[in-house]
Amino acid sequence: MRILIADDHAIVREGVKQILKTLSEVCQIDEVAEGREALMKIRETRYDLVILDISMPGISGLDILQTIRHDKIDTRILMLSFHPQEQYALRAFKLGASGYLSKDSAFEELAMAIRKIAAGGKYISSSLTEKLIFTDFNISGDSLHDVLSDREFQVMIMLAKGKTVVEIANEIFISDKTVSTYRTRIMEKMGLKRNADLTMYALKNNLIE
Repeated sequence: MRILIADDHAIVREGVKQILKTLSEVCQIDEVAEGREALMKIRETRYDLVILDISMPGISGLDILQTIRHDKIDTRILMLSFHPQEQYALRAFKLGASGYLSKDSAFEELAMAIRKIAAGGKYISSSLTEKLIFTDFNISGDSLHDVLSDREFQVMIMLAKGKTVVEIANEIFISDKTVSTYRTRIMEKMGLKRNADLTMYALKNNLIE
């Protein structure tokens, strides 16, 4: 298997590499720390599996997923994230991810997920499965943020974390005006008025810490 690790944390990449080196079926391991570089390598090299962080500088993992689906790139994606919340997992699966793991998962579980995905299956941790089944969260659109597009959701989270329009524009490589347009749409769709309202909503719904 040819595998790409895309994560901006060097410690995480090294840990994942050590697990991959124990798998006999793995023949190539590449790594990147930035979203645009990850997308470039995915387009240049036919990877069997990409282990992709949701939150990276430049282009987010969700944006990369969306591009892979749009461009019909033949690769499997395992999302690796600090966010265990079901809202992130559901968006990732809707965009075509084959698996989703929190970064605090045991490395043994990572090896299991890689083998299952490589065999053509999908993987989701048991703890997250329980959340999806037993919480009152649903995917029918009852939550305010369910009406947001993936880009709007990304901008909403960044605004909720206190980032300015300029900071968001620089981080995801779009113009200030475009970010402001997204902010207006988000507020209208969610029926909110201030960034502080977004922060309170995100905290209440476990979208940020």
